[in-house]
Amino acid sequence: MSGDFLTLEAKPGLTILQHIARVVLGFALAFAGISHLTFNRGEFLAQVPNWLPLDADLVVILSGVMEIVLGLGLIFMLSKSILFGLLTGIFFILIFPGNIAQYINGIDAFGLDTDRARLIRLFFQPILVLWAIWSTGALTYLKLLKKQN
Repeated sequence: MSGDFLTLEAKPGLTILQHIARVVLGFALAFAGISHLTFNRGEFLAQVPNWLPLDADLVVILSGVMEIVLGLGLIFMLSKSILFGLLTGIFFILIFPGNIAQYINGIDAFGLDTDRARLIRLFFQPILVLWAIWSTGALTYLKLLKKQN
């Protein structure tokens, strides 16, 4: 098993369910990324934490572009599915503070207009991380890597 992060390649043995889950996640990410840049831009701007030392619009644009790249990578770069699964999982972790800020600051966006709805959403982020790494074979890769060490 190669330790070189940029050469992580898909290993045989992904199930049809994993392939379907990977492609669905890829399309969802690509769609979300496009919506960052177009019709949902205002909603995403509302979720950028005010403590972030970057222009909120720049954050929305960069995260949208990143979602498009990750989504297309999940769909079309099967030979690099482990790499894209890990990058997507990391991306979901990196954007989690925005979800926390939305909850703490009581920001209404995407129909999340109650504290309860915003709190429930927080519990879905770990599911997205697991979805990304399971559907791409990255979870198996990480388990094997752990066994070797």
